[in-house]
Amino acid sequence: MQILVTGGTGFLGRHLARALLANGHDVHLMGRNFSGVSSLVAAGASPVAVDLRDRAGVSAACAGIEVVYHAGAFSAPWGKRSDFYAINVGGTQAVLDGCRKHGVCRLIYVSSPSVVFDGRDQHNAPENVPYPRRFSSVYSLTKKLGEDMVNASGLETVILRPKAIFGPGDSTLLPRLIEAARQKRLPQIGDGHNLVDLTYVENVVHALLLALDAQAAAGKTYTITNDEHVSLWEVIREVLRRLDLPANLRRVPLSVALAAASLMEMRAALTGKEPLLTRYSALILARTQTYDIGAAKRDLGYVPQVSVAEGIEHTLESLRIQV
Repeated sequence: MQILVTGGTGFLGRHLARALLANGHDVHLMGRNFSGVSSLVAAGASPVAVDLRDRAGVSAACAGIEVVYHAGAFSAPWGKRSDFYAINVGGTQAVLDGCRKHGVCRLIYVSSPSVVFDGRDQHNAPENVPYPRRFSSVYSLTKKLGEDMVNASGLETVILRPKAIFGPGDSTLLPRLIEAARQKRLPQIGDGHNLVDLTYVENVVHALLLALDAQAAAGKTYTITNDEHVSLWEVIREVLRRLDLPANLRRVPLSVALAAASLMEMRAALTGKEPLLTRYSALILARTQTYDIGAAKRDLGYVPQVSVAEGIEHTLESLRIQV
């Protein structure tokens, strides 16, 4: 099958492309920098050097494609509002236009549970939790707008919302926390009792592969997690201990962290430099966020293949190799 992966040079895209190649598919990797995916190209993946903001280029990339995995997005913790809109909204529209023009059979859109996060605790939340009236970040808002466009596209689509993806090759989740701890800039935000769902990257890939031809999934949205509600700060402390970093973190009330983050964001707006902490990051680190994945189990046959503990072992090993 001819498959296009947008964001194919990114963390999730690389893992997905590797699995698709192993399953015998013809994989086309859309991205901008292919220096980190030379092994995938050597294994047969076709590089497609196109920016999601290039509408004509995105459309051309969809020619001859049967299935598109739209995993490309701007998911940085801080950035220009215009960039979030141009990539996450405009880029998604370009992909949808290309799919319609070239008769793509199925579009699988990678979204995020953050589209239903309203800044408060969420316990075992299902997919039909209403979108919030006010979004916690521009990223969340633009991903929600992407979902709206996908649902209204008239194409055969599946939306997956993987929560907190981690694993070898990740440069945003655990590595950022570890680097902050190394610089002694990682406090525990909140009371430390919040539970979260994490998702090992290969489990996300497993769900994406299942969504490729699951007929019951057409037109639906699924949250994907490891199906383990873990204590976020216990996990963080365990990772720090394993890396011989101080795990006795000072505690900062969420209200104080939010006030500090507001000031940092105002300063960042003036300087253009990413703040050490955003209000969204503070909320993510302090609130309980657990989800019900019963629908994915039922319609996709999804069952996590790798536990959180095993995933952390694999991730730590990859970090040691990098060092």
